[in-house]
Amino acid sequence: MPAQPFHLVLVEPEIPPNTGNVARLGAATGSPLHLVGRLGFRIDEQSVRRAGVDYWHLVDVRQHVDFAHFVHAFEQTSPSGKMHLFSALATKSYLDAEFAPGDALVFGKESVGLSEELTAAYADRLVGIPTLGAVRSLNLANAVGIGLFEALRQTGALASTFIG
Repeated sequence: MPAQPFHLVLVEPEIPPNTGNVARLGAATGSPLHLVGRLGFRIDEQSVRRAGVDYWHLVDVRQHVDFAHFVHAFEQTSPSGKMHLFSALATKSYLDAEFAPGDALVFGKESVGLSEELTAAYADRLVGIPTLGAVRSLNLANAVGIGLFEALRQTGALASTFIG
């Protein structure tokens, strides 16, 4: 794993299984999971246990009341980190982004993605995952996995892993 982990950031996630899958990615890669704003579900111990998420205790979950609070915390914990905001509105591919350990990968809610306010404020940091068909965007958990593993690949973090 990189010396600094990547930060997985979900802004107002709505669907519990997507957040559970992203939490699993965080546990598998040592990446903190930042939950920003109002959640569409509860994450107390009873709710997580009922959902069958038995690895929640392995995830570094950090909640932030809004995006400004996340940015402040991120700047404190990862001062050299950059934010990459994933959006279907982006004109730059995530494959053209330059990821570095400590960066934050930011994703919006399932129904509408990131707000217009965020995409306008961070227009120079928007990246998208190209699709080949008529579907303009992917499932949230799939998109996080694609973005995270490209970042890990670029930084050489996968070089010591094996399949077997």
